[in-house]
Amino acid sequence: MHEAVNVPGDASERAAAGTPTQRRTRSDRSAPAGGAGSPGRPGASGRPVRTAAGRLRFLARRFGFYLFTFWAAVTLNFVIPRFMPNDPADSLLRSIQQQTGQPPSPETIAAVRRMFGDPTENLFQRYLDYWVSLGRFDFGVSVVNYPVPVAQLVGQALPWTVLLVGVTTVLAWVIGTAIGAYLGWKPGGRFDALFTPATTFLHAIPTFWLSLLALWVFAFQLGWFPIAGGYDPNVPYQINNVWFLLSVLQYGALPAATLIFIGFNGWLFTMRNVMVTTVSEDYVLLAQAKGLSTRRVILMYAARNALLPNVTGLALAIGGVIGGVLLTEVVFTYPGMGHLLYVATLNQDFPVMQTIFLMITITVLLANLIADSIYVLLDPRTREAASR
Repeated sequence: MHEAVNVPGDASERAAAGTPTQRRTRSDRSAPAGGAGSPGRPGASGRPVRTAAGRLRFLARRFGFYLFTFWAAVTLNFVIPRFMPNDPADSLLRSIQQQTGQPPSPETIAAVRRMFGDPTENLFQRYLDYWVSLGRFDFGVSVVNYPVPVAQLVGQALPWTVLLVGVTTVLAWVIGTAIGAYLGWKPGGRFDALFTPATTFLHAIPTFWLSLLALWVFAFQLGWFPIAGGYDPNVPYQINNVWFLLSVLQYGALPAATLIFIGFNGWLFTMRNVMVTTVSEDYVLLAQAKGLSTRRVILMYAARNALLPNVTGLALAIGGVIGGVLLTEVVFTYPGMGHLLYVATLNQDFPVMQTIFLMITITVLLANLIADSIYVLLDPRTREAASR
């Protein structure tokens, strides 16, 4: 007679596990609709499960965060001048009188009071009036260029900065990403040994210092480029004038080249490092084993997957790019937002300063929201995390 051996948990575990058919039935019940074992994976129809809803929830949370940040920035923009020791409206009126040499007109006094609000009025009502003014793009009048509205000055300077930021950011990204992909494909080669240390060094150079150096060498010493300005003042300011457009290219070439030279190093370094790890992945090795051309393997397999950090980083880098552009505009006296901010700071033109700071904040927030949107669309890990 054999003694029964009782293995702890053996019978109970087998009973709980059930037959294979029962296990499959329970697994089917616990799995999400479509037969996917984890959220966001394709079901029987081949379409993602709950991915779209998850992405919308993720973007809604991010949008709420950026909306709160925007509200905080506008509130600080309203609060700081009004909690200064002196009445900001009186200070602005005195500055206008000093700039013009004559007392402000009643219309100007009314406009300034409307901009800062009546000090005897309820603070909350003044806060609401401030939001209404922002909604009408009424940012007040400039002290330096009195009585020109701030919106008009910003409208004149903004296209120059947008042009410089757009061109230099795209070109720096394309050049840096392309060179970084090539260096990462062949790490340790001659070009990699040359570019990697040089990239690290150049990336650490301050923008304003390199701008001053480029201005001194290529404008003052060699005379290849104009010293200051955004276009030839002897050419009529007409967008459809070919000579005007050529002068814009001539005056903007040196500032743009300086920003590209500084900007492409970061993209190169990032792409090169990601590419080094990507080329050893199984799908890249399989593509090479299939006999695909090197160009196709690099573009369609290695670089395509290594590109994600640079794609999302493009929008995230807008804040740093704007800072570099503003300094470059000051050095080259380029008629953009940076030069406008510099002149406003020297002359304590607070309405212009507040407006530019607010616009920079909005630009950075929009860039980060775009980066989050791109990231959740391109990265499958984010899609799955968002759908949970």
